[in-house]
Amino acid sequence: MNTNEHHVQNEIASHMGKLLRDAFGKGPQSIHVSIGGPFLIIYLRHFLTPTERILLEQGQIFAVKHTRAIVMKSLIPEIKAYLLLLTGMHVSEFYYDWDLQHQSGVIVGRQREEEPFAALSQEGYEGREQLHQEIEAISHRVQKKPDLIESFLINRRTLLVVRSGILIDIGKELIRLGDEAHLKQAVQNLEKKQFRNNSRFNQILKTKVLDVFVDWNFGRDRSVIVFIVSPKA
Repeated sequence: MNTNEHHVQNEIASHMGKLLRDAFGKGPQSIHVSIGGPFLIIYLRHFLTPTERILLEQGQIFAVKHTRAIVMKSLIPEIKAYLLLLTGMHVSEFYYDWDLQHQSGVIVGRQREEEPFAALSQEGYEGREQLHQEIEAISHRVQKKPDLIESFLINRRTLLVVRSGILIDIGKELIRLGDEAHLKQAVQNLEKKQFRNNSRFNQILKTKVLDVFVDWNFGRDRSVIVFIVSPKA
């Protein structure tokens, strides 16, 4: 990483910390920013407000997730504008997910597909084929086998997987009828359990998986998965 890249990542982390602190009343204790090709990945740790903690203790998980979704929807235009100003990135897609038990979260931005960017290699990390097979099997159990799976080792601790073509006909019809919220809730309930409670990932990647995040863009029939792993020696 050169000095300019490090500076940009620090600037993004600082801005995101302030933005989330202003919106939620408390920001993450640490923010790690990774940029690779068209992707921007922001990993948040120790991010849980006192109010959210009380709600979780009372079993109000949906209330916390719903509130965060509303807040994030309001923040995304400002994040887009800031990234364009700072880096020139035209981010057209945003994904985000939370692991409330671990008090962690991730925000993923993807630049417009027509924008030029440095190519990311899909080669060079151990277990790639087996990982794709495991993700394909999980996808097939819940919806269907993806038309395409791509994966990118962004850095030693961040592995990004993109699935395209994951919706079955009933999902497409629910979206057409304007019921995307229930579709997303159902897919979240089914897929996240299989991604987060799967010891196979540790075996496949031959390292400890610290966090797994999953989100979907049903309009584009696309999903992203972010694995945060313990760096190998």
